[in-house]
Amino acid sequence: MFLIFTGNGKGKTTSALGQALRLVGDGKRVLMVQFIKGPWKSGEDESAKLLAPHFKIMKMGKGFVGILGDTLPLEKHAQAARDALAYAEKEVNSGVWDALILDEVHNAIALKLITVEEVDAVRKRIFAKLEHLIFTGREAPERFIAEADIVTEMREVKHPYAAGISAKKGVEF
Repeated sequence: MFLIFTGNGKGKTTSALGQALRLVGDGKRVLMVQFIKGPWKSGEDESAKLLAPHFKIMKMGKGFVGILGDTLPLEKHAQAARDALAYAEKEVNSGVWDALILDEVHNAIALKLITVEEVDAVRKRIFAKLEHLIFTGREAPERFIAEADIVTEMREVKHPYAAGISAKKGVEF
C-alpha cells in the first residue's frame, strides 16, 4: 500500500511512526529516511534503537531550510535530499526492508531540493519491492495523492506554537 500523511497540522511523522510500530509488531522490517530533520536527537531516535534491527531511522537532512538560523547554502540541503533518495532506493533494493517511510519528502519537494519527478521515478522503481510505502510532509503533490491508497490530512485546530510556546520534547521531537 502507498500511504500519505500530509497537511499543516502536527502528526504526520508521528502517524508514520505509529504505522511503523504496528508493522514491526507484525514481524515486518521498516526503514524511515528523514529528508529535513538534521543531526539533533529526538525521542524516536531512542525508540528506534529499542526496535532494531526491525526498525531503523536514517536522518539525512541538514536541518530546517532557510529558517531558524539556517546558514547552509541551498545546494547543501539539495545534495542531502538527493543522497537520501538514493540511499532509500539502495536500501530497498537490498531486500532487507518490507516498508519504507520517506519522512518530510513532500517538504523537500516544496523547498525545491528534489523534484516530484525524481521522487516519482524512485517510487515507481521500488514500490513493487515493498509491502508498504509511506510519504509524509506538508503540501503532498497531487500526483502522489491521486495514486496513493490512503491519504490522511492533518489539520491544525490549535497549537501552542501560535502563542509563542516552544516545541516540547516527547511531543514534537
